[in-house]
Amino acid sequence: MADKKSRILLWQPMMANAFYALVPIVIASVYFFGWRSLALLVIVNIAGFLTEYAFCRVYRQPVSSAVFVTNFLFALSLPPTLPLWMAAVGVIFGLTFGKMVFGGFGRNVFNPALVGRAFIYVAFPNHTNAFWSDPFRGFPAGFAHFAGDAITGATPMTILKQGGEIPLVDLVAGFTGGSLGETCGILILLGGLYILWKKSADYRIVISGFVGFLLLQWIVWATGTQGALAPVPALFSGSFLFGLFFFITEPVSASQTNIGKWIYGFLFGALVVIIRTFSVWREGTMFAVLLANVFAPIMDLAIREIQAKRKAASR
Repeated sequence: MADKKSRILLWQPMMANAFYALVPIVIASVYFFGWRSLALLVIVNIAGFLTEYAFCRVYRQPVSSAVFVTNFLFALSLPPTLPLWMAAVGVIFGLTFGKMVFGGFGRNVFNPALVGRAFIYVAFPNHTNAFWSDPFRGFPAGFAHFAGDAITGATPMTILKQGGEIPLVDLVAGFTGGSLGETCGILILLGGLYILWKKSADYRIVISGFVGFLLLQWIVWATGTQGALAPVPALFSGSFLFGLFFFITEPVSASQTNIGKWIYGFLFGALVVIIRTFSVWREGTMFAVLLANVFAPIMDLAIREIQAKRKAASR
């Protein structure tokens, strides 16, 4: 059997659970937005694999199968109309500066998919923040189209914040504009529950994330804060659910202590509400994940020091 360094790809069985959870969401993205979503996924996977492979040749390591999870998550965070070359640039940047410069798999401080997403969000704002597509409906819907027509500002967060209304069933089922993987709430919930069941995501982060989000969302809504949405529509609008199950639970960049995971998840949920409500950005998930990533190592360090002092004092 070839040793670890001689392999091109190191397959990690834990990664398979994330793939299984994401496959229905990928299929739904084609149904809602057309085959262009699959083209984005293919381009991102090719660019992402080649980027990590180039670095792993230098490090004399195999490419970790985690790169494909990163590629899938990055692609599903994109608007349906994003130019293919921008998607390639984004994933290359995210893997390079969010993962490989830190030494590769298991050493990244930030979620690499969202490092890439944040880069193209800032570098190409007109393509990542202004143009979206209405989903196809009925059957065969997007299965009979390559792509839908681009329209301006049609995400649920935009509509609801401007005083519009969207039926809750559309928010849950996915008949809204948005990024490829964020619209179908029911599939995100089912996929998230699957990875929780398989223990590929930590329940502490997910539960505390729900609590932090719903509690603060209810407070700002009940107090009449301008721009605050009711908790249930807010839960299914935008990318909070997708971020909660698939981004903030990424094991390397998340908190590593059990107490820290409770705080980390709560912080993420609360930050989403704060950014959505009080900043110029209508969606706060991406920045909330990256900010939580910043504080995770600090929290773990403080928690371990406190635990060590208590243990020493009890002797």
